[in-house]
Amino acid sequence: MNSQISSGMARPRPRLAHVAKSIVRFVRARQAATAVEFGLIAAPFLALLIAILQTGVVLLAQQVLQTATEQSARLIMTGQAQTSGWSASQFQQQVCNHATALFNCSGIYVTVQTFSSFSSVTMTNPVTNGQINTSLLQYTPGGDGDIVVVQTFYQWPLVLGPLGFNLSNMSGNSLLMVGTAAFRNEPF
Repeated sequence: MNSQISSGMARPRPRLAHVAKSIVRFVRARQAATAVEFGLIAAPFLALLIAILQTGVVLLAQQVLQTATEQSARLIMTGQAQTSGWSASQFQQQVCNHATALFNCSGIYVTVQTFSSFSSVTMTNPVTNGQINTSLLQYTPGGDGDIVVVQTFYQWPLVLGPLGFNLSNMSGNSLLMVGTAAFRNEPF
């Protein structure tokens, strides 16, 4: 009968000393410390690594676009584009020829403006509501001695990084890259 009573009774709660010993034992345990430390450090480390890689790729692409802009602008500066009668799309193709490694040619936008003096130069901002507005782009390569500004634009798609890292400045998680060249046309 005594065994029936003891088996039907609720087990007594562990004493406070037993709970304290369990906590101390948990804190002193070292078997999985490396795995726990890696788990705590892995997420920020990977986020930082992704951010560094994405920033490096964006800087490389920006430099490629700037170089393609400068090389193509030389065709206007020397008069080759004007004497050949190139249209805006033909000049855009020249920019694309210099930037094919990283860019989709259909995504490169070009504007060419002519000014009477360097102090009157204004840059085009073709962005309206987070999208490129192609109606703001123009193509006027000018003549001998004219001051010309060539700008190229490209929407670089971005991968949103962990922990909120985001370089986008346009809608659709993309970054507007701009290449610019300002110069005075040579006599041709």
